Amino acid sequence: MEPLTRDGLRRSLDEARVQHGEQTASLSEFTFLDQYPGDVPWAIGPFERIPELDFALDDQWADPVDIGWTSASLINPTLIARDDELHLFYRASPRKESLSSRIGHAVFRQATGWVDDARNPVVHPTLDDELLGVEDPKVYEADGRWFLFYNGVFPATADDRLRHPSPGYPVETVGCDVSLAVSDDLVHWEKIGPIVDHAVTRLWAKGAVIPRDAHGRAVRIDGSYLMFLSEGCDGVPHVGRSDDLVHWTFAPQPYLDLAPLDGHLHEVATAIVRGDDLVLDFFYSAGDEWSAGQARYRRDDPFHQIHIARGGTLAWGGMVEWGGRPVFAQGWDARPGRRELQFFGLPHAARQEQG
Repeated sequence: MEPLTRDGLRRSLDEARVQHGEQTASLSEFTFLDQYPGDVPWAIGPFERIPELDFALDDQWADPVDIGWTSASLINPTLIARDDELHLFYRASPRKESLSSRIGHAVFRQATGWVDDARNPVVHPTLDDELLGVEDPKVYEADGRWFLFYNGVFPATADDRLRHPSPGYPVETVGCDVSLAVSDDLVHWEKIGPIVDHAVTRLWAKGAVIPRDAHGRAVRIDGSYLMFLSEGCDGVPHVGRSDDLVHWTFAPQPYLDLAPLDGHLHEVATAIVRGDDLVLDFFYSAGDEWSAGQARYRRDDPFHQIHIARGGTLAWGGMVEWGGRPVFAQGWDARPGRRELQFFGLPHAARQEQG
């Protein structure tokens, strides 16, 4: 692994600014929301726009390492409600879906609307496995603390690939770790670092998807916290178990069968606990079409799929109860030249039916 240096960070930024993937650049939340079949009573959705909650970033942050870093796109946020505050953590990138990302924080209060955190970026590259950026925050509450899981992205060298071969999920020049930072106040964060060994990930793992309730609290399943890993790990699905959300053990564990959808899994976005149900919301492809889906499990039997259906949110950071209904955000549909996150919520009538 290449050591993190200022020159390396500058090189990562230069490369990110010229990145362009036509498929990822064309992502739209509305594409996935329009796929709901409308006749699946256990599925969570469909959702409607809540424009009054939209977040926009008008200023550029101060750059902690002074390499000229700026953002042009906000995506893949997570939400946590605390008392009368809605906390937003989001990925800011030099270009839409590019590397060299940073993680920001903003707070919504009824009296003030959104206020961006003056400390931003609250998470930025400081570790060797973060040279190519930090991205896609997922925040959970447990026992009065908050746990921010994110992807640390790093250059994967030939020696790295030789030590950790991954024929089932080929890794080329970019690796990805699942990392953790913890906080007692949702403001100050202490990095713990990567939580999955490369012997398990084979240089790539994404999606610290932990079952959580409508308030953003991590939910124990059979006495332990679970984490669904859906990308990497040599192409083998893995599930992690933990007693404290910090120390994890991982093992192969099948849990999602896409055969009824004739699809190929890309990533599980979120795991939603609702009563006795556990619902996985996931991103997949069917032929040349990118799609979202949901799978239903019993909460006490989280690996045996009961139902599966097309249509999902792809709410990467999960949903949270706010204003009497589940809400989430995404930035794929920001207006050109604008750094915006659009909000979506379950219609109030549907909320009463699905509650």
